[in-house]
Amino acid sequence: MAPFRRIGSTPEGHNRCEFRVWAPRADSVDLHILAPSERIAPMEPEGAGYFSARLDGVAPGARYRYRLNGRLERADPASRFQPEGVNGPSGVVSRDFPWTDRGWAGIPLEEYIVYELHTGTFSREGTFAGIIPYLYEIKALGVTAIELMPVAQFPGGRNWGYDGVFPFAAQNTYGGPRGLMELVDACHARELAVVLDVVYNHLGPEGNYLGDFGPYFTDRYRTPWGDAINFDGPGSDEVRAYFISNALEWVTDFHIDALRVDAVHAIFDGSAYPFLQELADAVHQRAAELNRRIYVIAESDLNDARLIRSPELGGYGLDAEWADDFHHGLHTLLTGEREGYYEDFGRLRDLETAFATAHVYDGRYSAYRKRRHGNSSAGLPPSKFVVCAQNHDQVGNRRLGERLSRLVDFESLKLAAAAVLLSPYIPLLFMGEEYGETAPFQYFVSHSDEKLVEAVREGRRREFEAFGWRGEVPDPQSEKTFLESKLNHALKHEGQHRLLYEFYNELIGIRKRLFSPPGKRGIRTYASEPDGVLVVERAAAVETALLLHFGERPVSFAFPLAGEWRTVIDSSSERWGGPGGAQPPRRLAPHSAVLLEKAGPQESTASFPPG
Repeated sequence: MAPFRRIGSTPEGHNRCEFRVWAPRADSVDLHILAPSERIAPMEPEGAGYFSARLDGVAPGARYRYRLNGRLERADPASRFQPEGVNGPSGVVSRDFPWTDRGWAGIPLEEYIVYELHTGTFSREGTFAGIIPYLYEIKALGVTAIELMPVAQFPGGRNWGYDGVFPFAAQNTYGGPRGLMELVDACHARELAVVLDVVYNHLGPEGNYLGDFGPYFTDRYRTPWGDAINFDGPGSDEVRAYFISNALEWVTDFHIDALRVDAVHAIFDGSAYPFLQELADAVHQRAAELNRRIYVIAESDLNDARLIRSPELGGYGLDAEWADDFHHGLHTLLTGEREGYYEDFGRLRDLETAFATAHVYDGRYSAYRKRRHGNSSAGLPPSKFVVCAQNHDQVGNRRLGERLSRLVDFESLKLAAAAVLLSPYIPLLFMGEEYGETAPFQYFVSHSDEKLVEAVREGRRREFEAFGWRGEVPDPQSEKTFLESKLNHALKHEGQHRLLYEFYNELIGIRKRLFSPPGKRGIRTYASEPDGVLVVERAAAVETALLLHFGERPVSFAFPLAGEWRTVIDSSSERWGGPGGAQPPRRLAPHSAVLLEKAGPQESTASFPPG
């Protein structure tokens, strides 16, 4: 793999700085230093569309732009800091930081218990620094990794992060690059890994000037956000290098442990060496050089196991993927919703399949898509899949941004927690779900162009038509929509919220004690549709059976496992605020989860009914 040129501004010490930009659409490029003192310096062509300059008297803190063809001024496409926002100049940033995590090598992927959070709404401050005081609680809960929604510079101060336009620059209103480094260092001090959500399928609409520099985009493909990134057309080698350099910078300079690559189904690439495979190869090579565990995780709605199969088997070699089928199968059973993409789910056997193989749609016909969908994930280890009951998409892309706590009762919240945390897969929690946060997580932006704002409003209205959700959509541009989405951490100390928090903590402890490593060996499933009961048997440290009851009434059913079993945890017990009175394994309370472990010798005695 060829080395990538260092792009952007690179301080070299002694008030000297190197600048490099790829601008094949420009005949000439000048470097315009704006502060602390103004000057203009010509940049020398290097070939292949690159221009560079090395200047004395330029130190971290300097602000600059590039001047294309003597007239058009733009911020650096590889800016490390946008102190005045997306339309301001770029800032030179020192890469020196007093890291304290020298002994940190990361943790095995199968040990990840992920806590997804949005920096702006997680704390009152809405900054990287605002997260740090809560790391002790996150660690005490049993979480092993936090996942940050995108932090690349976006317009204004309110955004989910998917409107970023400077992929290398940590958001100025969050605390910039220094603030992110301090957060990562604090996480590693508490033995928490850090996953960063990166967006390589599009850039946001405001402040997006990459097209002035080179062929970063192509109209050969279309995404929901406009023209696609050019990963396989003329000039695509340098476009790919730009995004791969970005990934390597996050894991190298910021010590990020894993990258969650957003919506890879919107990355279009017909080349023989796909961008995603090249990305995974580059990150894994860098991990070997750094002697650290570093992973690449895909978000995809394709159900395409090639993403996570090894290149030797025709795959791309990514480390894991989000498994939406598990969420959809669980959500429909809990809520009864069947609109939109939930049309394809709602049967107990769907969740049974998700527990067994992750991909429910593995080539089956999808009524929602009106075609066959997906391929088989059989034979892949469970650490290749991330599952959840809630995440930013599934909550925030509802009309009112309702969390599960607003859709189902307390017993069902515990049932959902057990399904995710006692599954064989990597569990992901969405900030606040561990105590039943009641604040919504709504969609919010802070664009400066009123026409763009109105387009966003109309787009949100259209988005909900497939679900049949009626009523006014919260205004994405309103600060009120953003403020309503902030967490109320005090809830976790009150009543049922505290009980739910303790239940999550207990489940995570059980997961670590009984399912470490959480292998898939010996998993068997049995679904009793009439009873609404799913049984998942596993042979790990001990032989266990997880009973998930989605029915509305107490049920007595024929427990399909032989031998003596004892109860590890029962969500319906009075200890966890339940109604009590159930007698597992053969009598279960409504909306309950029970984990049993085999008493005596640990040989399997399962005798499931055929089929």
